[in-house]
Amino acid sequence: MYRFAPFVLLVLAACNTAGPHFRGLPATRITVDGSVFDVRVRGDLAEAIRINPQYAPRFGPIRGRAGRAMARVSGCTVTEVRGDQAQALGLLDCRGARGKARPVLAVDLDCVPVRGTELTVLGSTSVEIECDPAL
Repeated sequence: MYRFAPFVLLVLAACNTAGPHFRGLPATRITVDGSVFDVRVRGDLAEAIRINPQYAPRFGPIRGRAGRAMARVSGCTVTEVRGDQAQALGLLDCRGARGKARPVLAVDLDCVPVRGTELTVLGSTSVEIECDPAL
């Protein structure tokens, strides 16, 4: 049992290791819609590694979140996102924005439903929610 411990630690330590092109770069940790990413930027490429556990996420929603995370960190427009649920690569279009981070206007929110506000009308259910800025 104990002879496998170094292997297990090595595998766990590699979970958010940067790809070869991004090695040695500092990561910026950012949360977008409940997904936490470590984002690294080099040139016209950005890498977003999702570091929080999520049950069976599809790449569709993760792709959009990773793109928004890369845009916020780089200050550039993300033209394409490739990869999978754990590691995404973004193609950036900076056109004069390089080195100048654009102000981030979007705010991450933590929202919870308000008990007792559930309303069912015409087969759909609505509920009131309260939101606070995420820290």
